Amino acid sequence: MIYTDMHCDTLTVCTENGLSLADCNSQTSLKKLKESNCAAQCFAIFTDGEGAALSFEKYLAYYKQNVAKLKHIAAPIENYGDILQCKDGDKVGCILTVENLGFIGDDLSQIDRLKNEGVKMASLVWNNKNQFAVPNLVFENGVPQFETRVDEGLTALGKAAVERLDYDKIIVDISHLSDGGARDILNGRKTPVVASHSNAQKILNVCRNLSDELIKKIADCGGVIGVNFCKDFLGEPAFGFAFKHIRHIINTGGEDVIALGSDFDGIPVNTELPDCTAVPKLLHYLKDNGISARTMEKFAYKNFFRVFKEVCG
Repeated sequence: MIYTDMHCDTLTVCTENGLSLADCNSQTSLKKLKESNCAAQCFAIFTDGEGAALSFEKYLAYYKQNVAKLKHIAAPIENYGDILQCKDGDKVGCILTVENLGFIGDDLSQIDRLKNEGVKMASLVWNNKNQFAVPNLVFENGVPQFETRVDEGLTALGKAAVERLDYDKIIVDISHLSDGGARDILNGRKTPVVASHSNAQKILNVCRNLSDELIKKIADCGGVIGVNFCKDFLGEPAFGFAFKHIRHIINTGGEDVIALGSDFDGIPVNTELPDCTAVPKLLHYLKDNGISARTMEKFAYKNFFRVFKEVCG
């Protein structure tokens, strides 16, 4: 079965280490993705802290350079038709995303530029407060407080940024966003959003995982949640806990809300899911444990394809 992954940090790893996206020892590469039958991979440009704007330019240039060189295996995704070609073809679709919009400052016209550069998904914040929002993770003396949830909402600029993302047909990603910020976006919303790499709080009580309230709100707007493979948010053993998160999210929000968002190359190596070549084994495990063929297809790729078509066109 083909699949689509909504989040990886491979672009950061490859850029910083001068590695090719095609074939390297990272958790994800184009060669490994092709081997695992991945139809489309979201490659995140991640930036944070001082020099973030320069880092964005560096990562963007590296992404473009690699995709241009690797036309035999990689195909940039600009629209829904491109995704369908990758679904039925022999190339891995490459979807450009941004994790943490803080680098654009207060110049929301930069979101227009992101659209022009081919960015299809973006989140407002990572683990540090910025001009748009606060994260869902609190640190005390450098120690993450995984069970503390954050109710503070978006700033006025953050709300304006969401409106600009919607206008530019860029998918809004609420992973890492505070509960209050997520509610600000989701209350009364009709356009789908995603939580590109988040799990269920009821299965593992950490703030990076979504409450049932938020799962339902994401489902209500037609959005999707990408199950994250990080053991701190997933639990161990990986296959068994992935099944628990998926089943709970389906039971809470329905089968149209579930998707895959590995967070490969942003997480420690997981024994059962060391890299993307293990994804087919996970899909077989889910099938063997009672996830129906219809739900499996929705989880693996159909739900994300639907959101991409509705938002990006």
